[in-house]
Amino acid sequence: MEGVFGIYKPIGPTSFKIISELRKITGIRRIGHAGTLDPLASGVLVVAIGAEFTKDIDKIVATEKEYIAEVKLGETSTTDDEEGIKKQLTFDHKPLTNEIEEVIKGFIGRIEQIPPAFSAIKIAGKRAYDLARSGENPEMKPRKVEIKNIEILDYSYPLLRLKVTTAKGVYIRSLARDIGAKLGTGAYLAWLERTRVGKYTKEKSLTLEQFAEQNKNRLKT
Repeated sequence: MEGVFGIYKPIGPTSFKIISELRKITGIRRIGHAGTLDPLASGVLVVAIGAEFTKDIDKIVATEKEYIAEVKLGETSTTDDEEGIKKQLTFDHKPLTNEIEEVIKGFIGRIEQIPPAFSAIKIAGKRAYDLARSGENPEMKPRKVEIKNIEILDYSYPLLRLKVTTAKGVYIRSLARDIGAKLGTGAYLAWLERTRVGKYTKEKSLTLEQFAEQNKNRLKT
């Protein structure tokens, strides 16, 4: 079963684990994916199966992405998400919705963003997360990225739910961290679901189990 598919990744496995399972299901080694999802994130992972399709993976990576993100205000995290060590901050004022709206406007458009230290970016040939886990403090340089839109879906302090539309290369963990910094409350990414990558949507994506069932049925015909 070669082609390009939207696979729905649950919370827990790495993106590489999903690829490994697809290799077992299909018997095909040449499989790539468009945009890594952290283990604590769920959602659409676009996979290209077969040499004919993996060569176009960069085009898929470059497409627009959409996320639903839950940001927790009032605390920071060493990993900028739920996995890290938390630190509560003290501040005088819980931000109102209109104050948050003003802050997030500053993150829409072409901005400079510093990736999380716990990320797969390579520094001198080593993954940043390997350096961070070994106790080093990797120097994460800012990168130009584009955030196309941010919409507040719900807000009840300390939880802020956002719908975020981005171009490639945006770290939602960094966005959560930076919003908290601007508000003066601190923040980290508590929960994340990627709902769309280009034309591949959550509604049209298959779980590994559904993909395996379809693959089994095709092999029978």
